[in-house]
Parts: sequence; structure tokens; C-alpha cells
Amino acid sequence: MHSCVDRNGFIIDHHVTPGNVHDSTQLKPMVERLEEKNMLPITLAVDSGYKTPFNAHYLLEKSIVPAMPYTRPKGKPGIFKSKEFIYDEYYDSYICPNDELLTFKRTMPTGHRLYKSNPIKCKSCPLLNKCIENKNYTRKIRRHVWQDDLDIIEDLRFVDTIKKAYKLRSQTVERRFGDAKEQHGMRWTRYRVLKKFPWTPRLFVLP
Repeated sequence: MHSCVDRNGFIIDHHVTPGNVHDSTQLKPMVERLEEKNMLPITLAVDSGYKTPFNAHYLLEKSIVPAMPYTRPKGKPGIFKSKEFIYDEYYDSYICPNDELLTFKRTMPTGHRLYKSNPIKCKSCPLLNKCIENKNYTRKIRRHVWQDDLDIIEDLRFVDTIKKAYKLRSQTVERRFGDAKEQHGMRWTRYRVLKKFPWTPRLFVLP
């Protein structure tokens, strides 16, 4: 179940979804219901399950300031992460740690723009072992069309007011979650009936 609480910990919105519905798809309908109630927040703190380019773009378009957590870069240890490549907005390309270009190839159905390196240059690159593991000698990077919005979210994490807003989650939404588990027997799912399904609060708002 998806729940939203205010800064005092009162639940102001909730709904239940099947287990195969991803958390990230449920932020928009919750915000829409808050808007219908004239309760649209100024700041919205969410957990990592809601941190996606779409949600970042949606909240900024709504003039809502998102407070989202840090996401640890994924990838194999010892291999250059995507963040170690510099995006050149003017030329719409990436610059690798060896100062070579990864050029744009196509936009994927997922909304990501695909960039590829030149295999001829990569094959003789002194940093090859730290960058490429495939036999095609090609490094690929995917950049979402709303990556700029996600970058704004990353910058907001360092703003003092946003830091304080995110820390309030432990006193509001996480406290409700703890009460549900410790005081109301919702640590485990005991029923399959939708009406009795245990709820898990995830968001809180600052009016």
C-alpha cells in the first residue's frame, strides 16, 4: 500500500496496488488526488523507490520541490561508472576518461538516448580494461530524456532546507511504518484480502 503523510505524521492519502505494480508508477496518482483536495505540497520527500526521471520531471513541472535520497552508482567494481563520463550538452555527446567521444545513436523505447564509443579507438585505449568488458570494444551509455530534471534533484540534495525535509521522514512516515509493524501486527502479511492488506507509508509532504 502507498501512503502519504503530512509534516505531523497524519495520513492524508493512501491506496493499495498489486505486488507486481512498481512503486515508481504510483507517485503521480497520489499527487493528483492531493491536488483535487487542494493539498498540493510545496516539498515532497520520497524514498528511493520513487526516484525516477519521470517522477523528477513530473514534480518539477508541478512546482513541487522533491527531496529524494542519494542513489549509489551501479556497476562492476573497477569499471568506470557512467558518472565518470562528462556529458557535453552543446554537442550532445559524452567524453570518456581518455578524452574520446561517445556519440548519440538513437532514442530507445524506454525514453533513454543511447550513446556509443568508437570501437577502433577503444581497442587501443590504455584504459580499456577499466571501461569495456565486451568483445566489440564499444562502451555504451544511456541518458534519459529527462536526465536534466534528475540532475536538478541531485543538486537539491545539498540544500540545507531539503536535507532537513528529508530527515523529517524518520519522524513522520517512518514512524507510522514502525507503529504499523510493532503495534498493529503488520510486520508480516497474514491476509490476502485487499481490504486487510498491510499498508506501508512512503511519502510525506510539507505544505
